[in-house]
Amino acid sequence: MNFKTKSILVLATALVGTAAMSQTAAPAAPAAPESTLSFNVGVVSDYRFRSVSQTSFKPALQGGVDFAHASGAYIGAWASNVSWIKDYVGATDGTSEVDLYLGYKGAISADLAFDIGVITYQYPGNTADKVLVNANTTEVYGALTYGIATVKYSQSTGNFIANPNSSGSSYLELAATFDLGSGFSLTPHVGRQTIPNQAGNAGDYTDFSLALGKDFGGGLTGSLTAYSTDAKDAFYKVGTFDNLGKSGLSVGVKFAF
Repeated sequence: MNFKTKSILVLATALVGTAAMSQTAAPAAPAAPESTLSFNVGVVSDYRFRSVSQTSFKPALQGGVDFAHASGAYIGAWASNVSWIKDYVGATDGTSEVDLYLGYKGAISADLAFDIGVITYQYPGNTADKVLVNANTTEVYGALTYGIATVKYSQSTGNFIANPNSSGSSYLELAATFDLGSGFSLTPHVGRQTIPNQAGNAGDYTDFSLALGKDFGGGLTGSLTAYSTDAKDAFYKVGTFDNLGKSGLSVGVKFAF
């Protein structure tokens, strides 16, 4: 066999092998997990809820756990230290917040998604009922997201955070998240809180915030958020404590795993 004939046989063998391989099914892509369990822990210089300080402008240590199913159902818990129950309400006990929530999210179309659920804000051992009413609060909520923008409505099923006769309190909010590149994001937000049956509607306010986020990778993120509200001194300022809705900045770091 001459060199030319041998080369042709080698080439033919390679082509046959290639054809056989092309008829073999490619390995299937890994199936998406039926469910995921994730955790997070973080710290903020001032814990703000709807732009109102929950820690009298002091730091908070926070953490949570989330379980999400491929169907869109989810359940989770989150916790933080707070001080408003003692500082603002004047109760003797109530220094922690534990949020429990469950819901369902999904897609209506390629660009439109929804999220509905219920959340309860629990303040273990709080004695706000000795002064006003118990601080524990439950809300139902619904949200729609189109592209980068989200609108969400929340309404309490009973009294709202230690305010008597405040069932049906509501919060309507609109936010958008802009990807700035290099792991940075910018999120403007506006919301309107209403608390019924309060003298002169003193508990109602509009809030604004602007958050700059940074994803450092590996589950580590940071944030710098500016807050402002038109919360009234008559309702959100007490004793030696400043208006809990006053303008301010908060820095945060969170690690998710």
